[in-house]
Amino acid sequence: MRVRQQSLVLTFVFAITFFSIQSANAASFKYKRAGNKQDLATSAEAGYALMGGGSDLDEAFRFLCEKGKGGDFLVLRARGSADYNPYVKKLCKVNSVATLVIADRTSAANPRVVEIIRNAEAIFIAGGDQSRYINFWQNTPTQDELNRHIAAGKPIGGTSAGLAVLGEFIYSAQGDAPDDDDLKSKLTLVDPYMPRVTVRKDFLKIDLLKNTLTDTHFKPRDRMGRSLTFLARIIQDGWSKNPREIAVDEKSAVLLNPDGNGKVVGLGAGAYFMQTTEAPEVCREKIPLKFRNIDIHRVETGGNFDLKSWSSKDGVSYRLSVIDGKIESTQAEGAVY
Repeated sequence: MRVRQQSLVLTFVFAITFFSIQSANAASFKYKRAGNKQDLATSAEAGYALMGGGSDLDEAFRFLCEKGKGGDFLVLRARGSADYNPYVKKLCKVNSVATLVIADRTSAANPRVVEIIRNAEAIFIAGGDQSRYINFWQNTPTQDELNRHIAAGKPIGGTSAGLAVLGEFIYSAQGDAPDDDDLKSKLTLVDPYMPRVTVRKDFLKIDLLKNTLTDTHFKPRDRMGRSLTFLARIIQDGWSKNPREIAVDEKSAVLLNPDGNGKVVGLGAGAYFMQTTEAPEVCREKIPLKFRNIDIHRVETGGNFDLKSWSSKDGVSYRLSVIDGKIESTQAEGAVY
């Protein structure tokens, strides 16, 4: 997963504070804040920014800032730097922008970490490796506070790994593989139960994303096949009879309002809204997947999709099936995307 690369010099005239807390067993969190030292409570409103990775999208960050009503903007990471701070501070009018790095489960239980999350009006989960978010934050006070933030009607978003953990169902990227070794679609289609197909659930509780898997970097990394595998596993493992997916391409985002309207923005290919219609015929260990009639609706930049009715007047609809580990499409010339 992508982590922001550019190096920016923090040369602001406003206040900057930094905390690094270490316990006896070397567990630590890092917190760097720019702007007003005092928190500002605002009447934030719900909104969800689903960013597909690649270049950061100003429109998506402005959406979160506007929903936060100029309050305190918080970037969450499991590792990395505070290079989002100057970007957001320059882009948005906010009381403060801060980065909180929660690098282990001990830190995720720290009362100061919980307090920082509680005081944020808008939260953005950065890219990186979603296995760390699941391994370090799930079933901790950090997870609880994130869900309180959502339940209070405050905005939240994420890019790349940060988007991957927003849905009810999550590809958690666990298993024996280096960070830069992407799980290939062709591997999952021939063995849906290979060890690296690790699907988890129940991390964040966003009503609009219930029964939904979220994926990123979609077309450039050819992730359609693995997404179909994940959906088949969710059904086969008894978690849902008809799971859905929102898959967002690089340089694209879906901006969701509480009424279910999603606007596709950015410079990329857009987003794919996927709906299963039946159970897989064959979904077993070391046997190629057989899974028919998955509805796909592709919406390009500028289009809209209604999550509550799961429909759109924009874009293109088609169906995919997996027959003996190979994808078949109703599109012209069998196009998958």
